[in-house]
Amino acid sequence: MPERRTVALVTLGCARNEVDSEELAGRLAADGWDLVEDAADADVAVVNTCGFVEAAKKDSVDALLEANDLKDHGRTQAVVAVGCMAERYGKELAEALPEADGVLGFDDYADISDRLRTILAGGVHASHTPRDRRKLLPISPAERQDARVALPGHAQQDQKDTAPADLPEGLAPASGPRAPLRRRLGSSPVASVKLASGCDRRCSFCAIPSFRGSFISRRPSDVLAETRWLAEQGVKEVMLVSENNTSYGKDLGDIRLLETLLPELAAVDGLERIRVSYLQPAEMRPGLIDVLTSTEKVAPYFDLSFQHSAPGVLRAMRRFGDTDRFLELLDTIRGKAPQAGARSNFIVGFPGESEEDLAELERFLSEARLDAIGVFGYSDEDGTEAAGYQDKVDQEVVEERLARVSRLAEELTAQRAEERIGETIEVLVEHHDEEDGLTGRAAHQAPETDGQVRLVGEHAEAMDTGRAVGRMVVARVVASEGVDLLAEPVGDGGSTEEAGR
Repeated sequence: MPERRTVALVTLGCARNEVDSEELAGRLAADGWDLVEDAADADVAVVNTCGFVEAAKKDSVDALLEANDLKDHGRTQAVVAVGCMAERYGKELAEALPEADGVLGFDDYADISDRLRTILAGGVHASHTPRDRRKLLPISPAERQDARVALPGHAQQDQKDTAPADLPEGLAPASGPRAPLRRRLGSSPVASVKLASGCDRRCSFCAIPSFRGSFISRRPSDVLAETRWLAEQGVKEVMLVSENNTSYGKDLGDIRLLETLLPELAAVDGLERIRVSYLQPAEMRPGLIDVLTSTEKVAPYFDLSFQHSAPGVLRAMRRFGDTDRFLELLDTIRGKAPQAGARSNFIVGFPGESEEDLAELERFLSEARLDAIGVFGYSDEDGTEAAGYQDKVDQEVVEERLARVSRLAEELTAQRAEERIGETIEVLVEHHDEEDGLTGRAAHQAPETDGQVRLVGEHAEAMDTGRAVGRMVVARVVASEGVDLLAEPVGDGGSTEEAGR
């Protein structure tokens, strides 16, 4: 019997990339590859790159170079780039980074096993020529569902290019007609599910639609099947991800489909929390706000893509809204769910941004009471409209504004965390270590980005740490440290089950 090949997947970037990596892992495991965690233990290191902004691209290149170093003193024989940066630059990346033994685009994912075998055998798979993936789907959203294009994170077992029925242990079982082709790469009680791919918006600073394509929704039955499978794997919180969740269903004939789907997801046995990310303020509608703030197990969490609040800057970004309309939206949300979480990202130094525009953004931030704020300095992105704008802000000014608004954001989010002292929250326990004890997240905190909760007090110390991870614990906030909270479990262990007795 030939020796089984080993592969490690190194994932950079956002939660969407994490889903894509687990689909690649599913394909490879189904075709006989052994998945290992450490690239040094793998025959092939597959780096799932991010191509969003310069800092992320640099991190991706560094990860590829680091993996390449393993070829000199480890088992690793080949390093392969996949993901957004590989899709976006293709041959250009391959020429600029000869250390990568292969640069594979999204169209290669269905044949990932054959591609890696070819590369390991010393063969060469030609890097793809980048193309505008928006042109691969019909202009009319209603005509997109039948189009045959590569959509990472959407694969199902009964599709033409998916795995055989006798899947190895750990792969999605054939529990439904279209169970997901996916292999978990960790044991976290939290996992993301792709709701859709691509984006139809044309923000002048964003290149994502050009390499992720136009918007296309997954079928609700597929989302439900994948969510049920994750719950069977021990997942307690599912986060719905895409480039724009508020557009879900428009190509399926029902723009309000998310409002129908969320209660069905919340009813999945074993799940404790459903979280929706990536919401467009201009597309928020009353019915969606109602479902997000009133459905049991659906977190009242609003990841709103504001980007700025000065009208002139927003129009140059090809976006809509202003400070007062954004504040009104937040007031509407909090009127329905006072403890609702809200976060957003912002760009400073956009071409044409004046001091008055920056002051307007600062006014919005000061009044918005956001739980988490990401601030980025503008930089030109290849192929975007804004890259051709003339009224660029000097780089020194961009950096000064970035530092200024970042300081303000840090102060404001710390104040918002302090406001939560005294609140009763539900904490999903995710980690335990000797230094911090039990830590997790409340409903207003998404993974990786929004801070965490540390459980303290005698009830926390008395909890069975071996069984705590994955439990939902009712706790009262007693202190804050920046955006992080300290909370004492309510009662003996504070689980949601005990609280309901």
